Amino acid sequence: MDSITQAALGAAVGGVVANRQIRRKAMLVGAVIGTLPDLDVLVPFTGAVESFTYHRSFSHSLIVLTVISPVVGWLVHKLLSAKLSFKRSWLLAWLVLITHTLLDGFTVYGTQWFWPFSEYPVSGSSMFIIDPVYTIILLVGLVVLLRQRSRAWHVNAICVGLSCVYLTWSVAAKHYIERQVRSSLAQQGITYNRLLSTPMPFNTLGWRIIAMQDAAYLHGFASVFDPPEHVYRFHSYESKVSLLDGIESHWPVERLQTFTHGFYKVEQQGNDIQMVDLRMGVEGAYIFSFVVGKATEQGSVAVADKEADVVRDFSALPDLLKRIFDPDHELF
Repeated sequence: MDSITQAALGAAVGGVVANRQIRRKAMLVGAVIGTLPDLDVLVPFTGAVESFTYHRSFSHSLIVLTVISPVVGWLVHKLLSAKLSFKRSWLLAWLVLITHTLLDGFTVYGTQWFWPFSEYPVSGSSMFIIDPVYTIILLVGLVVLLRQRSRAWHVNAICVGLSCVYLTWSVAAKHYIERQVRSSLAQQGITYNRLLSTPMPFNTLGWRIIAMQDAAYLHGFASVFDPPEHVYRFHSYESKVSLLDGIESHWPVERLQTFTHGFYKVEQQGNDIQMVDLRMGVEGAYIFSFVVGKATEQGSVAVADKEADVVRDFSALPDLLKRIFDPDHELF
């Protein structure tokens, strides 16, 4: 999730754990700790694919964060002038760090919860990276807490609880959408290898759908407001997977195949062979694309990976809102 949301979540957790006398300081400390895992973006990696796929690895590991939480808790204990016991300081630090990485697991990017024992990227894909509803729920509790109103602690705790309810709703909405889409695809006789649903920007009402086939993929949209009998329409796009023949063992290729859970396309731009992550963005505006090879007369050859130089057109994004409320609205 975005840094503002993670800071708000850290502050809210800090406000829940701390006693009234130091609650404001604890909120500030919680906000700072809540942004620490994302500082891994400052780690210099040697390649573009490494930088992309090792973000949210060691810094977001439930194991690593649990191990370092006593040290962070001790620092919190000292910062709060020993007015919060070491055990509660430790609890505050651990809860803020763990809720950060758990929340990131609800997005589609991929969070390596079990590093170093497993690099499997957990991607619940039920929350967009920025969701104003979730963030506002937390901010309401923080505003009340900062103003030290009567029963402010209870209001903040309720808002934290409501944020959890919203996360639960996002998972329920995702499963409902996927059930509807799978049923519609079956009725149309459309076969596919794997299916992905991920929220449209800033909400959990509209969803983007990717259905992978052998050398193509289907792209479409769905909404929680679509009637149960709605027949979902998809556009088919080619994926030139044969371009990977000869370089299938190239580390960036294997890494991207695993990290994207197979939701990628292969295309050729000039002589560049590119792998595009289909999970984030829309047609014409995918966020992550990497050059992994070169096309020659003798076939594909591996090259040092780099981020592809592409032009992304985001002009259609505002039009997504219409699709949420109108099942017949055509996109792309």
